[in-house]
Amino acid sequence: MYLSRRDMLQRGGTGLGMLGLASVLQQSGELVAATPASRATSPQQPRAPHFHPRAQRVVHLFMNGGPSQVDTFDPKPELTRLHGKPLPGRNLRTERKTGAAMGSPFRFRRRGDSGLPVSELFEQTGRHIDDICVIRSMQADVPNHEPSLMLMNCGDARLPRPSFGSWVTYGLGSENQDLPGFIVMCPGGYPIFETRNWRSAFLPGAYQGTHIDTKQTDVRKLITNISNSRMPLARQRLQIDLLGELNRRHKTRRPGDDRLEARIQSFELAFRMQTEATDAFDISKEPRHTQQAYGDTLHGRQLLMTRRLLERGVRFVQVWTGAGQPWDNHNNLEKEHRRLAGSWDGPIAAFLSDLKQRGLFDSTLVLWGGEFGRTPVAELPALNGRDHNHYGFNCWLAGGGVKGGHAHGATDDFGFRTVKDPVHVHDLHATMLHLLGFDHEQLTYRFAGRDFRLTDVHGTVVHELIG
Repeated sequence: MYLSRRDMLQRGGTGLGMLGLASVLQQSGELVAATPASRATSPQQPRAPHFHPRAQRVVHLFMNGGPSQVDTFDPKPELTRLHGKPLPGRNLRTERKTGAAMGSPFRFRRRGDSGLPVSELFEQTGRHIDDICVIRSMQADVPNHEPSLMLMNCGDARLPRPSFGSWVTYGLGSENQDLPGFIVMCPGGYPIFETRNWRSAFLPGAYQGTHIDTKQTDVRKLITNISNSRMPLARQRLQIDLLGELNRRHKTRRPGDDRLEARIQSFELAFRMQTEATDAFDISKEPRHTQQAYGDTLHGRQLLMTRRLLERGVRFVQVWTGAGQPWDNHNNLEKEHRRLAGSWDGPIAAFLSDLKQRGLFDSTLVLWGGEFGRTPVAELPALNGRDHNHYGFNCWLAGGGVKGGHAHGATDDFGFRTVKDPVHVHDLHATMLHLLGFDHEQLTYRFAGRDFRLTDVHGTVVHELIG
């Protein structure tokens, strides 16, 4: 059977055929070692923002599914008074049929010097309330998970757009070229809409989030297929050098195709991650007292890994509650919110304390929240769950130049609709980019003849959130 040279190389794969070609190219002086060049041309090289930043990195604690604002950081005594009764003069537009008022089953008390009320669900997080800015007047567009997730993550509820983490790494690069600049932790699988939540879309592929299934406790299994048990690093380096040179030659004949550069960089990053990633995710190297402070729990491990990644220069870390939409408590809200908040409360408090002790808090912008909130009235037929609510909900920011001990905006007496100082998701994004040193109207990327940005044609910086 006749084999062309191309067929022979394809069938040789990464074996003797590839090594033989590498030898030929080396002898001809045409093979250039990829390591120095790839680092010099890496799309994740650190870059300066538009102006002096207050924050240098972002951690997004994502309570996917939608936690209830009136059960966490926005208490409503009127709901307790009217529990089980219709709200007076109200025709609430909800996604599903709802009935009477549902008072919060959780106690609130004022915390810190600021006296901001915090639910018992976040008793330990409440110790940090003087460093937290609670936004009580958040607004999204629709009461559905999929478009609200896309809006919160990508700035558009309908069309494919780059995620917030992709925009940040595009704008700032990363301080560590041996780890992804944007890492996504979601234990047990994917949330709804899966990888679209952290896509790079039309931005170069190097800025897409790297998903880690943190349900795995074996550090070698956290990132699948990262190590090669059949080939030592020295031989892998030769292989990567060869692939890089062939890909670059291929690219010179196809200018303007960013996917080729993304492929080259992905090979390089995967090679370097073999040593760097296993160290970054190995929390057993932490002192025992630090491990105990975070707790040997899923979110304790996630947040301890997050701190280790921040120390190593990772720019954006998104930490999800879990696969699906865990906070979507249409029934059994008291039980489920208590369980979910209980799994987060201690680790969040330990994480914030750890950032302060290590001098990272002031330069790290932390966002907590979901894609929307929940209704103050109960979803029928029982009086034990809440429907989706995008008209008024809460999230909080901490660190990174944020005004601590401050509650911004307000919902009505029942926690349904924003009535004071509304903050749309676009405004939140614009403000966070401002804290990172960017004019959100100037952080753009030209695609299909248009200059796109995270906030599209919307967004206003909310200066009242900034300390």
